[in-house]
Amino acid sequence: MVTAGTGAPADLKSCCANLYQSDWARLLLGDSFHPGGLALTERLGQLLRLSPDDRVLDVAAGRGTSAIHLAKTFGCRIVGVDFGAENVAAASDAAATAGVADRVTFRQGDAEWLSFDDKAFDAAICECAFCTFPEKKAAAAELARVLRPGGRVGLSDLVRQGELPRELEGLLAWAACIADARPVDDYVAFLVGAGFIWPRIDRHDSSLVAMVVDIRRKLLGAQILAGVGKLNMAGVDWANALVVARAAADAVSRGKLGYATIVAEKPIAIT
Repeated sequence: MVTAGTGAPADLKSCCANLYQSDWARLLLGDSFHPGGLALTERLGQLLRLSPDDRVLDVAAGRGTSAIHLAKTFGCRIVGVDFGAENVAAASDAAATAGVADRVTFRQGDAEWLSFDDKAFDAAICECAFCTFPEKKAAAAELARVLRPGGRVGLSDLVRQGELPRELEGLLAWAACIADARPVDDYVAFLVGAGFIWPRIDRHDSSLVAMVVDIRRKLLGAQILAGVGKLNMAGVDWANALVVARAAADAVSRGKLGYATIVAEKPIAIT
């Protein structure tokens, strides 16, 4: 596991992809890799006014849990994109198992260089991943490009207030959506700069509190099991992981880290 420095953009993307398709991530996070779980995903779908007529893009779709849930709940068609090949394969298998492979597909791709035509989607989501993108301005511009006029975008992500401690500056913290978490106004600025209008912000800090508590509990339990040979987690830097977890919990308790959803629209062009 990489533990020091932030590195080049390609290193950051690979680190994030490797972390989120690892057994380590599934152990700590379960099937839904973001605060609030599927309940918050469904709330995001409601804010985006998803319907069976919509074609939706899920950027950084992970193992497909959110995309499958949205397709089942709202009847929409969804294309999920993820940087990790293992995640794409797992998500495709999950869609087939859930019986929604006719409406939910996945492909490997880069959020900063989406391989879709202009105006290809009615809505787009990106959950707890935008802050990990090295080129956030480019990612926001790509979301705007692939949405039709009047299309809706929904981000959910970690937000920070003030400076974060040094322990939350490394690659592990970056991959965990912490190191480059931005103030909520920065996310809004990225979207507005890409041409989106009418941003709506909802805070869900309590969901982050619950997730951090759960991760610390699972992390300590996993370390104990690994120590007595009951769990094979070779290569895990337990010391660094525990330092990051403690620092993150402290930042959350002091109000320096929170969680928010931001929904905005692409304007309808006036001709």
